[in-house]
Amino acid sequence: MKRKGILIVVSGFSGAGKGTLVKKLIEKYDNYALSVSATTRQPRAGEQDGREYFFLQKEQFEQKIAENGLIEYACYCDNYYGTPREYVEGQLKDGKDVILEIEIQGALKIREQYRDALLLFVMPPNAEELRRRLVGRGTETEEVIDKRMRRAAEEAQGIEEYDYIVVNDDLETCVGELHEIILAAHNTPNRNKEFIENIRKELEGEK
Repeated sequence: MKRKGILIVVSGFSGAGKGTLVKKLIEKYDNYALSVSATTRQPRAGEQDGREYFFLQKEQFEQKIAENGLIEYACYCDNYYGTPREYVEGQLKDGKDVILEIEIQGALKIREQYRDALLLFVMPPNAEELRRRLVGRGTETEEVIDKRMRRAAEEAQGIEEYDYIVVNDDLETCVGELHEIILAAHNTPNRNKEFIENIRKELEGEK
């Protein structure tokens, strides 16, 4: 039986460490493919177009929306973010588990289209640690950090929509937990309907 890929949505507050977590997961295990999102925000130091994000102008992004070239998109802190459709569906067909690192609005849109998607929410051990990590980046003003903390308070209201939470306290432990959750998800009945149906038919033939 060929294993089908799972669409995995990883969300979390800005500063919770979801990007680092996903990067480590992909480095450690070989069956994951990271979907590169498109965005209209400016690149940060060291980021490359097509690696961290596809950096688009607002007009380019809106053209993709019009052409149905995105699985989901949302506006976050005055910038567009979205998931290109073609790459994701190709990887799933090849049996890869595709990871989307997106926020809550986008995650719920994914669930509407892909009922078998696995939704994971990465959390810090506490709010104080979240602020410490945001400050530690050294890339944003105090005003932007305050905005991200307020946004986190809003996002905290939607966590129950996810399948699992993962507390990112110790990175290596968290990576292992994430991988175990995904492995277990492959064995749920709703993701193995074809296999179950085949067994039922074989058993009927044994009567």
